[in-house]
Amino acid sequence: MAKNKSGKTKRITNKQQAEQKRQIPIWVWIAGGGFVMILLVMGLFYLGYQGQAIANSGIEGLVIFPDPGRGHQDGDIEYASLTPTGGIHNPNWLNCGIFDEPVRRENVLHSMEHGAVWLAYQPELPAEQIELLKSTVNRERSRRGEPLIILSPVPSLEYPIVATAWRVQLDLEDATDERLQTFLDRYQRGPFTPEPGASCTFGGVMN
Repeated sequence: MAKNKSGKTKRITNKQQAEQKRQIPIWVWIAGGGFVMILLVMGLFYLGYQGQAIANSGIEGLVIFPDPGRGHQDGDIEYASLTPTGGIHNPNWLNCGIFDEPVRRENVLHSMEHGAVWLAYQPELPAEQIELLKSTVNRERSRRGEPLIILSPVPSLEYPIVATAWRVQLDLEDATDERLQTFLDRYQRGPFTPEPGASCTFGGVMN
């Protein structure tokens, strides 16, 4: 029993008592709402970061990946992609240059850590396309005085040409695509390079 403002006794029914027991405390609603807001903010931040990073790249189709971490490990390493954009890799880097046979990703990643761009292409790419890629590598060597590109075939590659540097990747259909040169200009020892002052030639393995 309870009294109202007039002092009269107010009867609380069993139904009302049951409804009061079922009421969820307000702090539960506040905590739940706060958790949902945190998840939304984190999701929007990530999507916004990705969208802004791609928009600022100036290269249509470029994908910028989150920081993959890095470290050294001997032996074969499993990667989620045929052309990974970073991660654990072999202690020895691959000397930059032109390769007519597939190369070990574990060593390529170490070169990319030093600022190299990996130009991977389908082995069945037309010969004239491959020659254009080789000419591009030689031209860049002349411009920079040191090769900062690894050119190699990659069996089962999804796209004809895939340009990869640390944390960034661009799929291409043709070696004459103007975006390739823009990618090379920006990402040889680019802004995401973990060790931009390291070598990509002397001291590395020859595959």
